[in-house]
Amino acid sequence: MSAAETHAFQTEVNQLLKLMIHALYSNKEIFLRELVSNASDALDKLRFQAVSDDSLNEGEDELAISIDFDKSARTVTISDNGIGMTRDEVIANIGTIANSGTKKFLESLTGDQAKDSNLIGQFGVGFYSSFIVADEVALETRKAGTDAAEGTRWVSKGEGEYTLETVEKAAKGTSITLHLKEDMDEFLDNFRLKNIITTYSDHINFPIQMKKTEWDEEAKEEKVTDDWEKVNKATALWTQPKSELSDEDYTNFYQTISHDFNEPLTHIHNKVEGTLEYTSLLYIPKQAPFDLYDRERRYGLKLYVKRVFIMDDAEHLMPTYLRFVRGVIDSADLPLNVSREILQSNKVVDKIRAASVKRVLDQLGKMAKAEEQDDYNTFWDQFGQVMKEGVVEDFANKDKIAALLRFASTQDDKAEQRISLQEYIDRMQEGQEAIYFIVADTHAAAKGSPHLEMFRKKGIEVLLLSDRIDEWLVSHLHEFEGKQLKSITSADLKEFEDEAEAELSEEDKKAREALTEKVKKAIEENVSDVKITHRLTDSPACVVNAEGDMSAHMARMMEQLGQSVPKQKPVLELNPDHILVKKLDAMDDEGKVKEWSLFLLEQAQLAEGDQLEEPAAFIKRMNTLLAEVV
Repeated sequence: MSAAETHAFQTEVNQLLKLMIHALYSNKEIFLRELVSNASDALDKLRFQAVSDDSLNEGEDELAISIDFDKSARTVTISDNGIGMTRDEVIANIGTIANSGTKKFLESLTGDQAKDSNLIGQFGVGFYSSFIVADEVALETRKAGTDAAEGTRWVSKGEGEYTLETVEKAAKGTSITLHLKEDMDEFLDNFRLKNIITTYSDHINFPIQMKKTEWDEEAKEEKVTDDWEKVNKATALWTQPKSELSDEDYTNFYQTISHDFNEPLTHIHNKVEGTLEYTSLLYIPKQAPFDLYDRERRYGLKLYVKRVFIMDDAEHLMPTYLRFVRGVIDSADLPLNVSREILQSNKVVDKIRAASVKRVLDQLGKMAKAEEQDDYNTFWDQFGQVMKEGVVEDFANKDKIAALLRFASTQDDKAEQRISLQEYIDRMQEGQEAIYFIVADTHAAAKGSPHLEMFRKKGIEVLLLSDRIDEWLVSHLHEFEGKQLKSITSADLKEFEDEAEAELSEEDKKAREALTEKVKKAIEENVSDVKITHRLTDSPACVVNAEGDMSAHMARMMEQLGQSVPKQKPVLELNPDHILVKKLDAMDDEGKVKEWSLFLLEQAQLAEGDQLEEPAAFIKRMNTLLAEVV
């Protein structure tokens, strides 16, 4: 070996190792599942690359994972003859920040050990779990197809640094040796290790082998022999009949492929035969991953062809809004050397994708219609916002997705989104033709909007939308089951205005027209129009969008995203029955009319969540007006 070089861990990795050493995992045995899973990935990658370059196998017929232990040396070793790593890859994958998001993981920690332990799997930092049971970890690896003298040995005690040296006679693949801590003797036991493998890794699609044991009559104990035996089924779980699989089998497989410590909400297992042959095993998680809103991060599905692993970010098999789905798809109709470019324009892939999306949406539909909707409520709370993306993204399934949407409503005091569009329609008043909604920055802002006053008075339900995506959602979802979706902040609510106008005398109409003309003349630089409204009962005024204009809420969102938004003037609507508007109506002084009009406009804008250009001027104006009436 060459002389060892010492390197310092990146700060985030050092922090993570300290957490691991203090046993952040609530279940110590999980380290073996994580390392076996990594070894399986390495074997998958070699098998795929060897399809086009058999020399990578280096004459070995069988790919396998080996687990051994040495009681006297107090070590456990996990080895594979997979793809291996170069020296640079060792540094990139282990020595620096974890590719899967260590920094974000650390930022997400809550201080609650039980909750934080569940986060680890979501961030894929399983290799570092070695330090829960070991006070030193040694890794030897060589990339398949490279010279035997190009191996790398990595050693660390998890104390802020690691050493690297060149191994001159390295075997292909990776071997990890854990030097166990004093209180970890339970893992120096053949039966214990086999039990962990059976529990977590029985389905791994490669042989996991350990040395056989036999009874030593003289010593009256089990002795380890030099012969190896397979200790897992090594059968791809998705290829087995559903009748032979238990819920525990499905859960263990899910936890291995997803690195999630939770059970899944549900799974969908299908085998399709005929003109197109493939098997799919899809899972809907119970908890959202940390990077759910990173639309570029795609690793939910593993694509296999004839049980040979191809890729683990097969975005072509599931649309972006279903990026939370985990699982495998194994096709018999794709070539083993399939590339991303081939996937993009392949009719087989298109059919598999369409069928898989239908299965997921159908399963969600069943959950949503279940008598006990706890599971669907859990799903919606975790993934509702990304499901809303589907209305915009997946036109073919727009109606199905719309039926799955859930909203908060004036019918319920809580902020929870539990009302479906169908439930809203079933409760509509006789003669009501539209589904009414309001979009605001927060649930509290939506619930407190003055626009709701008339709807509350008439007992008409309004959906309260406050997710960032809701503005885009309603701009693409115009109707459901023949009922138009209508914003209560739009200027077009003639069904209510006409009804109220019909009861007015001609004299009243002329008086109100004179009032709106007076106010419009006073603040014509600030508004596009001034109207009398019947949508208010308690507030003196509100602002609505001029017809064809972008909503104020959308404009605020675009500005937050750094987009340039043209200045839009709102329509000011006045409540003629409010005492402040009556006072304004009685004024003749143009200066006072302007001050009172601006005051009503600005308070209406504040009620809508707008930011005033001159808040100090508003405060001064309000104080002046208050002084006049005190």
